[in-house]
Parts: sequence; structure tokens; C-alpha cells
Amino acid sequence: MGVVDDLRRVAAATPHLDGLESRRERAQGLSSSGRALRRSAVLVLFGVGEQAASRGVRADGEGASVDDLDVVLTLRSAAVSHHPGEVAFPGGGLEPTDGGDPTAAALREAWEEAGIEPSDVDVLGALPEAALTASANLVTPVLGWWATPRDMRLDGTETRWAMRVGVGALVDPAARRTWVLERGGQVWRGPAFVTRDDGPLVWGFTAAVLSTVIDAAGWTVPWDEAREISVVGK
Repeated sequence: MGVVDDLRRVAAATPHLDGLESRRERAQGLSSSGRALRRSAVLVLFGVGEQAASRGVRADGEGASVDDLDVVLTLRSAAVSHHPGEVAFPGGGLEPTDGGDPTAAALREAWEEAGIEPSDVDVLGALPEAALTASANLVTPVLGWWATPRDMRLDGTETRWAMRVGVGALVDPAARRTWVLERGGQVWRGPAFVTRDDGPLVWGFTAAVLSTVIDAAGWTVPWDEAREISVVGK
């Protein structure tokens, strides 16, 4: 089986997101108490990295290894209302034109935020929706394969940068951390990734999705979960 088959298997298995199961339960409580949750979707877009492509690795992923892959991540503007200044996947709230379809929303948002053509993406499936109580969003992660990668284009409003981050670098044990957030007398923990020495930390929902996909695909390299890093929630 190849890497694309690994991702299809992840989507078919519909795994619960690492560390987010309880958030769905809390969100149901919020909903019943009158707080509306906004349905949202993100595009978790994998593809063959530029260096691998230059070595002749096929864009359809045939014969590719995990080290040949990358995933699209964005840095949200400090001016946005939800999760400002954090690393995220392209995505946003469902709009009437999406017809209630999270996949349509994820593809539309990826086009608007990063100039990713919907026709260049092979949709592989979706993970179960997860509740982000801090922003009152109910988010569906849509798994995609970038069959025809092109240069990305920023919207200049919601997104500060968009980049293709190597999956091999993310699964490197040296890049793995456990984030710790203390708030209101409670302590929260979850998986995190260091993108590079001076780069932003990937944590929260985005890291939970990455960790879940990497684990379910069988790509995880054993790492030290005791390596913790403190974060400040927004």
C-alpha cells in the first residue's frame, strides 16, 4: 500500500481526534444551553513535496515515502477573530453557497485563503467533526491529496503565510512536543509540533488533527511525550 492508500484508510476509519473527544461532549452542553456552534471545515492537504518532485517522485504519490510528502499549513492573521496568530489549515465557516457540505466549504476556503484550485485536489474523505469551544466552532477536517500542486496565493486578509511543511520533519521525534495550557485552575495537554528552530509552534486543534492522521496512517516514529512546552491560549 502507498501513502495515498494510508490516507484513504485514515478517512475510512474515522478516528477520534487526539485529545479532542471531550471537547465534543462539552460543545453539546454549550449547544443545549443556548450557545450556537458554527459549522466549519478545514482542508488537510497532503501532496508530494517540491524536492521529491524534482527527484522524479510522481505527483499521484505512487512509490512515495513519508519523507517525500508535505502538508499545507497557514499562519492566521493577528486581525482575525478566531485563533489569531496561530498555525492552522486552510478553512472557515460554512456559507449558504456550500449547501451544507463541509467538503465544499473546505475547498472554497482553501481557494480564498491560499489560491488552491479545487479542481487540483482529490478529496479522500473526512474525519469526525470536532468542537472548539473557545471559538464555538464545530469543525470537519477534510482530507485531500494535492494531485496538481501549484504556487499558492495569499488572500492578504486572513492569512499571513501559507507553506508546504515536510511530513518527514513533523514525524521526526525531535519536532514532537506535548503542549500544556493552564487556565482557570485546570491543566490541558495535547500533541504539538515544532516546525523549525525559529518557526511557530503547531498546537491545539491543528496539531491534534496532524497527530491523529499521522498515528492512524502508521507514520508515527516513537517520541518522548514527556517533552512539554507551555502555551498561552487565545
